[in-house]
Amino acid sequence: MESPGLKETPGNHPQDSSKGKENPVIPGDFADPSLIRRGNIYYATGTSSEWAPHFPLFRSTDLLHWQPIGYVFSQTPSWAAGSFWAPELFYRKGTYYVYYVARRKSDGVSCIGVATSKDPGKGFTDRGILLAFGKEAIDPFVLEEGGQLYITWKAYGLDQRPIEILGSRLSDDGLKVEGEPFTLLRDDAGKGMEGQCLVKRGGFYYLFYSPGNCCGRQCSYQVAVARSAALRGPYTEFAGNPLLAETEAWQCSGHGTLVTSKEGKDFYLYHAYSKADGVYTGRQGMLAEVQWDGQDGWPALQPLGEEAAAIRGFRDDFSKAALSYAWQWDFRNSQPEWKMDKGHLYLSGQTDTANLTGTALTVRPLAGDYEMTTEVTSRNPALQGLVLYGDAGQSVGVGVTGNTVTVWEARNQRRRVLREEKIQGDTPVRLKMKVEKGYQCRFYWSEGGKAWKEVKTAGDYYSGDFLPPWDRSPRPGLVHRGAAGEAAGFNFFEIVYR
Repeated sequence: MESPGLKETPGNHPQDSSKGKENPVIPGDFADPSLIRRGNIYYATGTSSEWAPHFPLFRSTDLLHWQPIGYVFSQTPSWAAGSFWAPELFYRKGTYYVYYVARRKSDGVSCIGVATSKDPGKGFTDRGILLAFGKEAIDPFVLEEGGQLYITWKAYGLDQRPIEILGSRLSDDGLKVEGEPFTLLRDDAGKGMEGQCLVKRGGFYYLFYSPGNCCGRQCSYQVAVARSAALRGPYTEFAGNPLLAETEAWQCSGHGTLVTSKEGKDFYLYHAYSKADGVYTGRQGMLAEVQWDGQDGWPALQPLGEEAAAIRGFRDDFSKAALSYAWQWDFRNSQPEWKMDKGHLYLSGQTDTANLTGTALTVRPLAGDYEMTTEVTSRNPALQGLVLYGDAGQSVGVGVTGNTVTVWEARNQRRRVLREEKIQGDTPVRLKMKVEKGYQCRFYWSEGGKAWKEVKTAGDYYSGDFLPPWDRSPRPGLVHRGAAGEAAGFNFFEIVYR
C-alpha cells in the first residue's frame, strides 16, 4: 500500500547501505520492535510513545526493505492516556493480534491492552485492557504451546523488589487472562530486565530478554538469553551472555522478537542507538541472524544490514486527499486540524495554554544530518513554519508571522524569540532548517525563491541538545501557532539527508 502524498528522494548519507555493513532495516525512532511472518509477508510494529497515530505498521517480503502501511490505531483507544509502548504482534486462526502497553486514564497505571484485525493494512479494533497488574504491566509477549496460549510480561519494575518476567494462560480467543501468574525469570542482580520473547527449539524454551537501562544517553541495554526444558522454568542463564551489547557503530541493543523465514532461518529484529546520531534519531530497527550452536544448542546473534534499503529523503507535495503515513503528532498537547486542497496543506489545531509550541505535524528523522524545507503560502497573525519538536515545551523553529520571519524556542517552561527579520514583499516565503548531528541547527529564509538568507543566532549554530525526551527522538516538521481560524498554508515539505 503506497503512503499517500509521499515521494521518496535519493539519499546521500554516510549511513546509506552502500557505506557500511551494519545498517538499520527500519531507520529512525522504532523502539521495541515486533514482527511476524504470514506466508511470504513480514509485518512489523514498534513503540510510538506519545505520537499519534499509534504504533506504526510496516510490511516486507525480505526483512531488509520495509514499506509503511499505516498504524495499529488511527484513533486513541478510549481507555488510554498515553505511553504507547512495546506492541507485540501475534497471529492465530485467521486473526491478527496486537498486545500493547498504554497508561490507563483513570490512574496513569501502565496496562496491557489487546486489539485484533483480519487485515493489518486496514488497522485494528481495540478490545480494551487485557491485563492490569500492580503498579505496571509492560512488554507483553504471546506464544502458543500445545494448543494453549500464554502471555508473558514484565512486572514489579516500579516496586522496591526484584523485577520478574511473569507468565499466565490466555483464553482460546486470546482476549482474556486465565489462571494464576507464574515466574519465568527474576532480576536478582538488580540490573533491570524486560523486552522478552520466547522460542522453543530442540527440547528447550529459549527466553531472550534485555537487561539494563533501555533509553536515553545513560542507556545500558543488552540482549541476553536463558533456557529451560519446561515453559514454566526453571531457566538457566547462558554463561556467554550478553549475546549482543555494542558494536563499532551501535549501542544499547535490545528488546527484539524472533521470526523464522520460509527457508527455515531465524532472525531477530531489535532496536539500538547509532553512536553517531545517538538520542537524536532514537532507537532504530536493526536485524540480526540467529545462529544456533550445533553442539550445545545456545544461540549467537550476527548483526546484518549490509543490504538494507538506503536511507532516503522525502518530499510531500500534499497532492493526495489523505495525510501521508509519515506524519505524526503529540496527541497529548494538540489536536491538529488539516485540509489538503490543490497541492496545499492548511494546518491549524486546538492547543491548551501550557503548550508553548503550537500544533506540530512531525516525521521520524532517519539520520542526524539533514535539511528540511517548506514554502509558506499564507500571511496572517499566526506563526507558520518549520519546527524541531521534542515536546510541547521543548522545541525550536523558524516561521512566518505576518510580514516577519521569526526564529524562536520553547525551553524550560518559557517561550522566547531569538531573532526577527522583516519581509519586504508579499510573495510566498521559503523556510529552511539545516540540522547536523541531530541538534546543531541553522535557519534560513528566501523571498520569492531568491537566494537564501541565514538568520543568525548566538554562536556558530543553535544547540538543540536539550530537545530529546528520555524515550524518543526529537522530530522535524511543520508548525502552526495561533487561532484555529488562521490556518497555516504550505505547498510542500521536504527533507534531504546529507
